[in-house]
Amino acid sequence: MKNLQVFLKKLLVIVIIFSLHSCTTVKNQKDDNSISKEFADEIFQKSIKHLQNNFVTVKQMGQLPRSIDRGFRPIKDWTSGFYPGNLWLVYEYTKDKSLLEMAKFSTELLDEEKYNTTDHDIGFRIYCSYGRGYELTNSQAYKNVIIQAAESAIQRYNPIVKSIMSWEPQPKRDWQYPVIIDNMMNLELLFAATKFTGDTKFYNIAIQHANTAMKYQYRKDFSCSHVIDFDSITGDFRKRDWNNGNSDPSTASWSRGQSWGLYGFTMMYRETKDEMYLIQAENIAKYILENPNMTKDMVPYWDYNAPEIPTLRDASAAAIMASGFIELSTLSKKNSQKYFDVGEKILNSLASPNYFAEPETNNNFLLKHATGNFLKDSEKDGTLIYADYYFLEGLTRYLKLKENNTNIY
Repeated sequence: MKNLQVFLKKLLVIVIIFSLHSCTTVKNQKDDNSISKEFADEIFQKSIKHLQNNFVTVKQMGQLPRSIDRGFRPIKDWTSGFYPGNLWLVYEYTKDKSLLEMAKFSTELLDEEKYNTTDHDIGFRIYCSYGRGYELTNSQAYKNVIIQAAESAIQRYNPIVKSIMSWEPQPKRDWQYPVIIDNMMNLELLFAATKFTGDTKFYNIAIQHANTAMKYQYRKDFSCSHVIDFDSITGDFRKRDWNNGNSDPSTASWSRGQSWGLYGFTMMYRETKDEMYLIQAENIAKYILENPNMTKDMVPYWDYNAPEIPTLRDASAAAIMASGFIELSTLSKKNSQKYFDVGEKILNSLASPNYFAEPETNNNFLLKHATGNFLKDSEKDGTLIYADYYFLEGLTRYLKLKENNTNIY
């Protein structure tokens, strides 16, 4: 009996040790993917150096960085809001006062863009700069710029088409009223304007545009083409087309376009709480996550369905996707942890040496291996300022979520 008792005690100790070891192993496996505060600090400190180096040219030229291929561009370039946005994001995390002054200077270069009605990109220009700045300063002047920019944006809205025209008509492309999936990103500007003014016209136009995109932009598998075109007189849908991504509009699945949609419809649900937008976002997420051509590190090729997919990645598609998935994780009831884990994995990939550049390299852009327009031989396997922006935004969202929700660890 005594020997049996000794044996049972030893067995109990072994079971306890094994259980503790198992728990520790699971925890460590989970923590392996977690981005620590120390690593995040390192990323943001390196980002400061990149941003400071570029600011020298910004101040001298009054222009803003776009990419290695395109260099510094005039304020009217559609990407001009992203560099100021990067400064605001890094300032928000680091509280480095030198960045605050750089952010104000760079943002205020865009002041006249609040009157720009020539394309849909006023949302990118103004909300990524002045919008970010307003969140951190509560500046009434910044609020006024956002309201005026929203007024300018809705000048391109046609109540017959029920959509905001993205680009001007182009007879050579047979476009009468072109609308692109990127335009979903600019609706956040309109929601902000309704919050600031109480005027629901901005809110209602955003909803009409999103509904039109949901109806005509997407296929049954929840992939989308880049461009759709309408008859500007009757409002009738005319055709799908391409500008970025694969040139076959029936199958093209431009990876950045899928990311714009994921992010855009997630934002629509956040702002309206209308379940159909959450369903749309989750269906887009499913398409992306189950795509057989998705890469192991989740930095996708430039198009998911190109006839012969080259191994050319688009880090900007990954960055937008990461930020979108992190936000979607806070809104989805059934897939919260899944989306968080996906966003975390993408951020880990982008923060790795494979994609994140050391200071004094990469022409002072953060991310490598971004592709602007593959078939038009533009900004291929290089840098894109908006890749940097959505990476920093996604990382900021991730860190805030970890700080506020210990269950995520």
